[in-house]
Amino acid sequence: MGWNNLQIKGDSKLLKGVRNNSWVYFVHSYRTVPRNHKIVVATSDYGVSVPAVIEKNNLIGVQFHPEKSGDVGAVMIRNFIEMCDNEAK
Repeated sequence: MGWNNLQIKGDSKLLKGVRNNSWVYFVHSYRTVPRNHKIVVATSDYGVSVPAVIEKNNLIGVQFHPEKSGDVGAVMIRNFIEMCDNEAK
């Protein structure tokens, strides 16, 4: 729990404009282990690699709270709104 950085592993619509090693705010102390590791676009290190962002097509999951992650989170929220707007067209 608390602030930790993201290691961006792949292309992501949500993370467009977010720099590798940007800090975000984590509140939960659990992790997922996806069957398909190709959907993991960012991780964080908590002694083990924790999938922090998963993304496949228009499905996105984050382990942290973008709304509590300052300017970096605001970039993600804007990207998410843009993605939703593009889907609605």
